[in-house]
Amino acid sequence: MARNDPDVHFMKMALRLAARGAGITSPNPMVGAVIVKNGAVVGKGYHRIFGGAHAEVNAIRDAGESVAGATIYVTLEPCNHYGQTPPCAKAVADAGISRVVFGMRDPNPGVAGGGAEQLKRAGIDVTGNVLESQCRRLNQPFIKHATTGLPYVMLKAAATLDGFIATSTGESKWITGETARRHAHRLRFYSDGVLVGIGTVMADDPLLTVRLKGKTAFRQPVRIVLDSGLQIPADSQLVKTASMGSVLVFCGLDAPVDRERILIGAGVQVIRVPAGISGLDLKHVLKELGRRRIISLLVEGGGRILGSFIEHGLADEFCFFFAPKLLADPGGISMLSSQPRLKIADCIRAYETGIKKCGEDMLVCGRFREDPF
Repeated sequence: MARNDPDVHFMKMALRLAARGAGITSPNPMVGAVIVKNGAVVGKGYHRIFGGAHAEVNAIRDAGESVAGATIYVTLEPCNHYGQTPPCAKAVADAGISRVVFGMRDPNPGVAGGGAEQLKRAGIDVTGNVLESQCRRLNQPFIKHATTGLPYVMLKAAATLDGFIATSTGESKWITGETARRHAHRLRFYSDGVLVGIGTVMADDPLLTVRLKGKTAFRQPVRIVLDSGLQIPADSQLVKTASMGSVLVFCGLDAPVDRERILIGAGVQVIRVPAGISGLDLKHVLKELGRRRIISLLVEGGGRILGSFIEHGLADEFCFFFAPKLLADPGGISMLSSQPRLKIADCIRAYETGIKKCGEDMLVCGRFREDPF
């Protein structure tokens, strides 16, 4: 497709609009729409918040009387089913739009292609898969959850240049600077859930909340702890604030019942899962989170938790912050702990890696899979 193709130009505009819904639309996807008539943009819209009007409807409202006979560019195939809102394919047809250009098919197995077919039956010209890869990358958590039932997993850590997240005495505050910590809070804001292990809770007593100006009261992630034996203290910040924001604690099948009663009384949701090879069965944990419509999960656990997600092939992406510091402590706590690899050929590959500055620190991001969902 040529770089000056108008379909590409307007789809890029729709993608930029869609991205405005980051951290707000879940478990729905981020979607943007642009309405064009005689080469000029007459309406724009995006999915602003879960439960609210979809992108197509907002763009149609913005276009007003100019919508008849126009072309709509939308990053996701218009839906043809009832959910929180009526079907968008019907709204597009009723508006008198003559052409629909969409970026990617709806990944839900039961409805994929249905919206496009409904539009064609209404006599509308339909063009699909324009900038498909960019549209799919925008909504990786939505696609993974729709096709597998599991959340999209991002690993996050803050470490020294030589890979330590804490000293041998357990000190970890603060390895990275304020800019990096603000960025970490944005990652929380974009995520449905934040997960740590009991070791992190015991060492740091975290709140795991988003603390960003203008966003704190708007959306908070579900806070999740892996705690096989229900050791989490009743006076920890997570337990004390459980009545103000969801806290899930996953424990083993044989965890103490009396501890469970105490936590439930404080507002904590306790979920028993079977054990895996080392610790709790992480696949079982992810299935339970997916069932609860947590489609994006930020894992902030210590080295063993991060290593376990990698070892079991359950991590999709990573964001690792590195401070310009060297700990050089043989007893320090490493950012990753898993099965040793004795050959370079056995290393776990990272794909689409990128590096950017965060104040004095560096942020290294990448994926654990060569092809996105």
